[in-house]
Amino acid sequence: MDITMAPFNMSSFNPAPFTLMGIPGLEEYHIWISIPFCTIYLVAIAGNSILLYLITIEHSLHAPMFYFLAMLAVTDLVLSTTCVPKTLSIFWLGPQEIAFPSCLTQLFFLHYSFVLDSAILLAMAFDRYVAICSPLRYTTILTPQVIVKIMVGISFRSFCVFVPCVFLVKRLPFCRTHIIHHTYCEHIGVARLSCADISINIWYGFAVPIMTVISDVVLIAISYTLILKAVFHLPSRDARQKALGTCGSHVCVILMFYIPAFFSILAHRFGHNVPLTFHIMFANLYVVIPPALNPIVYGVKTKQIRDKVFLLFSLKHTE
Repeated sequence: MDITMAPFNMSSFNPAPFTLMGIPGLEEYHIWISIPFCTIYLVAIAGNSILLYLITIEHSLHAPMFYFLAMLAVTDLVLSTTCVPKTLSIFWLGPQEIAFPSCLTQLFFLHYSFVLDSAILLAMAFDRYVAICSPLRYTTILTPQVIVKIMVGISFRSFCVFVPCVFLVKRLPFCRTHIIHHTYCEHIGVARLSCADISINIWYGFAVPIMTVISDVVLIAISYTLILKAVFHLPSRDARQKALGTCGSHVCVILMFYIPAFFSILAHRFGHNVPLTFHIMFANLYVVIPPALNPIVYGVKTKQIRDKVFLLFSLKHTE
């Protein structure tokens, strides 16, 4: 009995590497899929890096709204870089092995970035609420100390929400297949390879993060309800347009983040008739397209950033 249990115990503490297979059913097209995928990733890296550079060097952008935007850019870089390099190696070189600790690290930063993105969008909604509903008290409410506390608080909350999932996966024995039909490690996908009961993983992995994100959505909706109420009480049409314009880019980013996120979550949990190929393709696009579009949206719709980008590239052109 001790002899037969030894491999089982070893598998739970020191499992063999997993093999990431890529997008099932589209293996012969991996090299072609990699071309737009790599291009979008490079756009995400360049866009968010330029955004961070401008916010760092331009004193006029040293304001709460842009600090939160910088935090969003960093989180987007973490989200895409956690998954995309390994995905591209699968597209270019075929199925790739990933060690168990690396798999745990990848799934942690993937889900942590997702929950943190949601929290940052909530913080940005609060910033817009204060700016429009209490403009005279804006600088006294959102002081540098308050901004730091908000950033630390949402980072810590996101860590606390998802770090238990890492230990829930780490405790599982993996005595069956180590093949993952995906391009990266995600919590439930890895847990389903286990030969033990994963009910806790399923319930925690679905209920806790989704309830956290839903609470963020509710609070964002309340913020924008109050914002709209305040905007429509402004005396002039120009003032209303200016107030709505300051929220336009944020609303676009919110829609780009939450609509695909909820579609993916609901389709993954309840869309049993949706092909696995679609699930995985959509999951790959989700980790790269929002990080690429966010800096573009803010660059186009936020005048301060748009002007600084034009100035940056005009100076480089004249040199």
